[in-house]
Amino acid sequence: MEAKQLSDQVRVEFLNAIESASDLAALEKLRISVLGKKGRLSELMRALGSLEPKQRQAAGMVFNLLKTELTEAITARRVALDSEQLLADLSEQGMDVTAPARPEQAGTVHPVSQVLDELTEIFADMGFVVAEGPDIETEFNNFTALNIPPEHPARQMHDTFYFREKKDGARPVLRTHTSPVQIRTMTSESPPHRIIIPGRTYRHDYDITHTPMFHQLEGLVIDRDIHMGHLKGCLIDFARLFFEVEDLPLRFRPSYFPFTEPSAEVDIGCSIKDGVRHIGAGEEWMEILGCGMVNPRVLQNCGLDPSEWQGFAFGVGIDRIAMLKYGIRDLRGFFDCDLRWLKNYGFSALDLPTLGQGLSR
Repeated sequence: MEAKQLSDQVRVEFLNAIESASDLAALEKLRISVLGKKGRLSELMRALGSLEPKQRQAAGMVFNLLKTELTEAITARRVALDSEQLLADLSEQGMDVTAPARPEQAGTVHPVSQVLDELTEIFADMGFVVAEGPDIETEFNNFTALNIPPEHPARQMHDTFYFREKKDGARPVLRTHTSPVQIRTMTSESPPHRIIIPGRTYRHDYDITHTPMFHQLEGLVIDRDIHMGHLKGCLIDFARLFFEVEDLPLRFRPSYFPFTEPSAEVDIGCSIKDGVRHIGAGEEWMEILGCGMVNPRVLQNCGLDPSEWQGFAFGVGIDRIAMLKYGIRDLRGFFDCDLRWLKNYGFSALDLPTLGQGLSR
């Protein structure tokens, strides 16, 4: 019997059977009987090996067309049976398909966004404005202009993400702090300056308190006759407003940063009870930020005369102080995109920060 006659015989036999299949089990049984490894059509395909090349090619085309036709018929019948089964289930369960959908839960504000809003409001009340810059920076803006020498550990590959070297020898970097925006501001605008710089920064580090990408906020004030007292007053007001502790104790410890001289680290008072840290008066101290008077060399690198202009700068990790204020123990959760975590630590979009109001006096 010729391939065309065999194909027509199988088509008639199985198309009718597929169309009349009463359920999914019967349909699957039909599929196996015709398309399975030992099915009717598979046997016909295996018999092609005994034919002459031209006959094998012609018969193969006929059987392949039949296979496609039967597969499409089985798929269409499966869809129809699925729909019938769904309607039967809905009817049996008495589900009201016209009922309105359950309302979606309202979204929440990420702790980083919440803290950034709080910081911006506090410093806005002090007269600061927000400045921004690119995440990819030059070595000059990120290191050299900030008095960081070539041999400094921060400039090594194990600490900093470098891009490929350009033809002129320059190596762009993912900024390791937001300080390059200080340089951009001082070299492109005339003083005085009073800016805060929030943004993403990048370093080779990953554990419960460090991630390769994190958020930082820096502040810069450049003016005439600026001294350490201005810096201390600014940061004391900031810390007490942000942590909402009116008599929060602070101490300034001498430190070293290449871009400030003198430099200090700022600690806040705290106590630990039952393994939980409480911000406020206590026997413990917790470091929260670094600061200092802008190094005269940095001013000179930006074209400013240190005998005329002075200033102070400070930097704080947004993620870190968010963890301290809101009791978040693992920094990695900030970047895991876990909605359960965000639901637990997030904030209502309607809860606007009001911390800065205490500075209106």
